[in-house]
Amino acid sequence: MKENSFLSADDIRSAFSAAMSIMYREEVPAYGTLMDLVERVNAETLCADAQLKERLTATDSLERISEERHGAIRLGTPAELSMMRRVFAVMGMYPVGYYDLSTAGVPVHSTAFRPVGEASLKRNPFRVFTSLLRLDLIADVTLRAEAEAILKERRIFTEGAVELTGRAERTGGLDKADAERFVAEVLETFRWHDRANVSADLYKRLHDAHRLIADVVCFKGPHINHLTPRTLDIDRVQALMPDHGIAPKAVVEGPPTRQCPILLRQTSFKALEEAVSFREGDCWKAGSHTARFGEIEQRGIALTPKGRGLYDRLLDESRKVVRPTADGSNARQYEAALAEAFAAFPDSWAEIREAGLGYFSYSLTEKGRRMKLPGRRDIDSLIAEGLVRFDPIVYEDFLPVSAAGIFQSNLGDGAQQEFVASPNQQRFEADLGAAVLNEFEHYDGIERASIESCLEALTPAIAAE
Repeated sequence: MKENSFLSADDIRSAFSAAMSIMYREEVPAYGTLMDLVERVNAETLCADAQLKERLTATDSLERISEERHGAIRLGTPAELSMMRRVFAVMGMYPVGYYDLSTAGVPVHSTAFRPVGEASLKRNPFRVFTSLLRLDLIADVTLRAEAEAILKERRIFTEGAVELTGRAERTGGLDKADAERFVAEVLETFRWHDRANVSADLYKRLHDAHRLIADVVCFKGPHINHLTPRTLDIDRVQALMPDHGIAPKAVVEGPPTRQCPILLRQTSFKALEEAVSFREGDCWKAGSHTARFGEIEQRGIALTPKGRGLYDRLLDESRKVVRPTADGSNARQYEAALAEAFAAFPDSWAEIREAGLGYFSYSLTEKGRRMKLPGRRDIDSLIAEGLVRFDPIVYEDFLPVSAAGIFQSNLGDGAQQEFVASPNQQRFEADLGAAVLNEFEHYDGIERASIESCLEALTPAIAAE
């Protein structure tokens, strides 16, 4: 087969993202309501903020906003994680970052599969936050062994998905017909199944150990537990959700409201209580399970290690004053403490850039496109002369404290969160079968490439030498 007959990984990813959205809208009607609300708020925000619209247009980010999604799944075994890595690679999605959620008593560690190239991100930035259950954190040895035995027997990928993934690896891609079949086969892994693999008694014991353990172990596959659209004003969506019959969680996770958004803010509605059946010999017993919920995110600028260090310190300071409770009873106090702490973080793009706190993409202004210089100058002087502009690079990744906060809220855990790191990245990467990519290196590479592009365009003679 000729390589040019292959469908691009970006096209396969876009098709899968669209198919996932259609499936989830059918399975969880509230997701459709949420999508309509986000679309409305985004349109109103762009109408009210011409500068934001101009910046998104200039950076080719406007069209991707309405298509942007992230999903989340929870896997049970290293074999499932390794195969999932291979499946996502066919879609041009690679593991970026390591997240330890045991910091909040959630027995998983995670990565985010996503595209990493700038062109691929602009085409479709679909991400899937993928967690692996840490059976080693189940204190009950007998229960741990039972869970391990159940997970060992299940197969979450169809034979067609496995075969087509192998074909893509051997030949370097898939043609249109195979790509369409690949999307359909892989979608089955993410589909909801209302029949559990276990008895009601074993479900209860796993559930009592931790709700998430029951969710991972007790079902045929790792049903997608949420699909998240991107909004340009999360506070507005949060305020409007009750008017649309959706009860939001009390606190928006992440940094406070700012003129210049940083990193990631997330909110959600409570997980659904859904009817399921448990295996009782040759019969089925009616019951219920809570797992899937709706989530919304607002993305800001990617921070440098210096900026991330400041963010983490300020977040820690605010939580020493007030730590948000799962029931939202101290939401206002927490939001006030958060806003006060983050007053120390600069809130203009120029100040963030000058302090080296965030990553920016540089491009020529209209004046710069008409200009040729006899020699190279530093980027700061080119900005001062109006030849180069800078725009924030969108943060494409996640925040472990925020993810844990969303998990805790939707799992209904009332215990105070304790964020004491106990990571095991080496074990995770061994199970994954690959090293996770470093997010800071990728953002830095995008920024440096944009600077070099500006310098080459302004001094073509030197660039050609």
